[in-house]
Amino acid sequence: MAAVIRLKRLGTKKVPHQRIIVIDSHKGRDMKAIEELGYYDPTKKPAFGNLKKERILHWIKLGAKPSPAVSNIFRKSGII
Repeated sequence: MAAVIRLKRLGTKKVPHQRIIVIDSHKGRDMKAIEELGYYDPTKKPAFGNLKKERILHWIKLGAKPSPAVSNIFRKSGII
């Protein structure tokens, strides 16, 4: 199982917000996640909210690869 850290879209039409999740790389975007690591709401200031830094670093140490969008979020929030 190759785990990835990526975004799961939630919200309604034209009012999106995303959860940052750990999921198997072969599963779809809205499938059941292994673990939820926080959320991202681009409509609010600041856009980052409730990121679980310890769990994010734990999953990265276990070999989970963040997607490019999630890597950008982590860099902006100061985790990586």
